[in-house]
Amino acid sequence: MDKGIYCLVLATAGTTVRTGALGEIVFPEGWYVYVGSALGTGGLKRLDRHVTLFRDRNKSPKWHIDHLLLDPGFTLEYTVSAATGYDLECLLAQRIGEQGIRGFGCSDCSCTTHLFFRERDPKKEIITAFKRLMLAPAIQTINTRGV
Repeated sequence: MDKGIYCLVLATAGTTVRTGALGEIVFPEGWYVYVGSALGTGGLKRLDRHVTLFRDRNKSPKWHIDHLLLDPGFTLEYTVSAATGYDLECLLAQRIGEQGIRGFGCSDCSCTTHLFFRERDPKKEIITAFKRLMLAPAIQTINTRGV
């Protein structure tokens, strides 16, 4: 499997989630973009883990994003990914950056966050960010019910 970077795009009608060391976080209604890296063993197969966690919701959380994937107040709408052998996760987060949840998903880097908030579907913005990094984004729809 290719190595690469990805975004998980989730939506909520508004919820509060306890996210491990970050504690209880209030998530207003809207869309959330999580930026992740899949450069380790298994590569972009990591996306399968996230999707399975969202669909089954009967496992224990390991990372910050797992708390959102397991919470019934969130739906995983789609993923955007691209194959690359370069560590571009933080650069992608900077390209998407703006409003976000401080300290979320970035304990292993110096970024402010890897989880960003939008009031509307950010698909076009995410695709543009990937293309500006000279990457070919692939989109996988997860939630077919709509928001």
